[in-house]
Amino acid sequence: MRAYLDFEKPVAELEARIDELRSGETTTKNGDSGEEIDRLEMRASETLREVYAQLSPWQKMQVARHPQRPHCLDFVKGLIEDFTPLAGDRKFGEDEAVVCGLGRFRGESICLIGQEKGSTTDSRLKHNFGMARPEGYRKAVRLMELADRFSLPVLAFIDTAGAFPGIDAEERGQAEAIARSTDACLALGAPNIALVIGEGGSGGAVALATANRTLMLEHAIYSVISPEGAASILWRDSARAEEAATSMRITAQDLLRLGVIDAIVPEPLGGAHRDPHSAVVAAGEALAVQLTELGGRDPAAIRAERAEKFLAIGRRL
Repeated sequence: MRAYLDFEKPVAELEARIDELRSGETTTKNGDSGEEIDRLEMRASETLREVYAQLSPWQKMQVARHPQRPHCLDFVKGLIEDFTPLAGDRKFGEDEAVVCGLGRFRGESICLIGQEKGSTTDSRLKHNFGMARPEGYRKAVRLMELADRFSLPVLAFIDTAGAFPGIDAEERGQAEAIARSTDACLALGAPNIALVIGEGGSGGAVALATANRTLMLEHAIYSVISPEGAASILWRDSARAEEAATSMRITAQDLLRLGVIDAIVPEPLGGAHRDPHSAVVAAGEALAVQLTELGGRDPAAIRAERAEKFLAIGRRL
């Protein structure tokens, strides 16, 4: 069953009526349900278009967190051929929150790093809701070093509320692991492209998103802290999270204007959760364009371009 967000209630009512007519549980006055279904479908589509044309940052955050939104493994399944997962950081253990491996993207060998939230209760627990521990970032560094050695482009799929804040993660050097992962991104002689597919939260996202090209799905968010966390710090009141979201410039549209990201990948009408396949296809097209643009450059040029990109972020403000 489709899960509806609060602001989608007008659409939910129309689609519920359509489902009733299709199931034969109700009838129209003239008995012709086909014509009524067509009329309601057009109305539902138009209502959905109107709603999504004026989403607030808070509403976009709800879309980015939608439980039925496609996750990292959905993009891997739809875009990467011959994917071979690689596990472990060679220091402590395996972290299921970070998916790493080698595969082929449109015939080209690539290294893939992604954050997986999970889509069911069991998988969410397995992947720790996409919140990585230090070994997850150290695994990512290991894969980036491998990619650099063999000149493999790195594709990163970002989807995390942030790095795991537990005591065990802090004991094993969470901040240091994030810093080294960010440094590994900057040091890559191979091109890297990051795509924020849902949430890009704090250093937990930056650790993998410090790339030559950073893309975002249309309704994804990317921020230094969650709106709830920002509200708790600024006003000591997490109930003001909606106000914080509006002030923080967390949407793809705001971040493109600020130069923090390089491109926005359009989503299907109503968000990626309504048509995951189309969202995956659109992401593949956008990644292919960026890989083509970065192809053929030597390692020194790749590093210099990436460094200049991040040094220039605040200049246009």
